[in-house]
Amino acid sequence: TGDTGHGARTWIKQILNQDMAFQHIKVIYPTAPARPYTPMKGAISNVWFDRYKICNDCPEHIESIDSMCRGLTELINDEVKKGIAKNRILIGGFSMGGGMAMHLAYRFHQDLAGVFALSSFLNKDSAVYQALKRNESALPELFQCHGTADELVLYSWGEETNKMLKSLGVSASLHTFPNLHHELNKTEIEKLKSWIVKKLPVEASKAN
Repeated sequence: TGDTGHGARTWIKQILNQDMAFQHIKVIYPTAPARPYTPMKGAISNVWFDRYKICNDCPEHIESIDSMCRGLTELINDEVKKGIAKNRILIGGFSMGGGMAMHLAYRFHQDLAGVFALSSFLNKDSAVYQALKRNESALPELFQCHGTADELVLYSWGEETNKMLKSLGVSASLHTFPNLHHELNKTEIEKLKSWIVKKLPVEASKAN
């Protein structure tokens, strides 16, 4: 919320002391468009979607979520047109970015390689859960991380999201970080990197 793709990349670089780079994987940091954001009293901010408030028991702002899913689908389609197989694409993000990725993958792109959500959550009656209740096919694996000291997105919200997705057939892991606030740390990013390489190994396709 309020940051850019470039900002996220710089933040990760500061934590790791280097770019999060892989010899065989292209990394894209998209920027959310600027829009009025209700929790900030309608101030313009770079956010993936609007929220009525920051809590897990209010309705989702589905109109803005769906509009962004259409926009991000174009980004995925562009990569597929360049020759990258759909099952060689991972999507994810921090906070709202992780929530966006879960909507995008589990509602519209169930043939992706996987999803990561760092300090993220879905609302209690999320459209994601509704979609998965009707689903029969295999689903992308979910890699989740969350700090127990997070005061903005409560750990319990992330934990509940993980349990709900598991109950609906998603293979989901939740990595807990004691005393971590609404932020990233080096151990978490290193774990994420290992998971990415496990999901997208070099030998799967030399062309990609």
